[in-house]
Amino acid sequence: MSVLRQTRALFSTLATTLSRLHVSHTPVVTTVPAISVFHPLRVGKYTAGIHTSTNLRNLSEFFDDKKNWGEQEVKVGRSWKKDELRIKSNDDLHKLWFVLLKERNMLLTMEHDAKQEYRLFPNPERIDKVEDSMKNLEDVVVERNRAYWMLETGETGERPAGVITDDLGIRRRRQFCQHFIPSWMHHRKKETIHRGAAVCKFQRLMREKNFVTKRRYYRRVRGHVYMLWRRFPNMNVEALQQQYPEVDVRLLRKHKKARGHHLQNEA
Repeated sequence: MSVLRQTRALFSTLATTLSRLHVSHTPVVTTVPAISVFHPLRVGKYTAGIHTSTNLRNLSEFFDDKKNWGEQEVKVGRSWKKDELRIKSNDDLHKLWFVLLKERNMLLTMEHDAKQEYRLFPNPERIDKVEDSMKNLEDVVVERNRAYWMLETGETGERPAGVITDDLGIRRRRQFCQHFIPSWMHHRKKETIHRGAAVCKFQRLMREKNFVTKRRYYRRVRGHVYMLWRRFPNMNVEALQQQYPEVDVRLLRKHKKARGHHLQNEA
């Protein structure tokens, strides 16, 4: 009971002391120095900082430099070669890929804008150079991946591919993918493949088209060889045969279409 009385007495004394204090209703304004977002006090020890480039051009990144606007010619370099890309690390190739991708998007944007404004796009071969560089870079990356997988597993690591025959009877090369049921076990695949009157008609017309295309090609080559023999009767037969292996050059030389209007063909 004595402890309870002492506690009550302590609370009553504290309440009396607080009631005698003068509480001011005027807010106290304290000047706090502004701290930057990247200040050490704001950024924790394990907080990742935000990296931004020094040149913030906003939407201007999608367009060419202003000093090239209206120019008739822009000086550019050549494309990247495979030998130059092979000596670079994977990180450098990764960064270079996005640089080339950004450059290609910028050039395509400027080309489209020039077409809309009916203006001349300076040096359109820049797009070809960038695409050539991207192709070479991709080939180098594929070479590295193939070499790594061949060293580790003895395989290329790429998706297997092969020649298949589609539903229209056309043979084409295709990359394989995984299925729950193989195509040779699926009953619907067996019923619909290479069958039907429409498919047979399509195959017949396709064979006819290929035959006509090949016949026109050989006819065009023979006509060109006839013209060469008419204009240059003393040309090298072996060189001409090597350039046009599809036809018999010596046999075409005896044809009447190969005779020109000069004395060398009278005999």
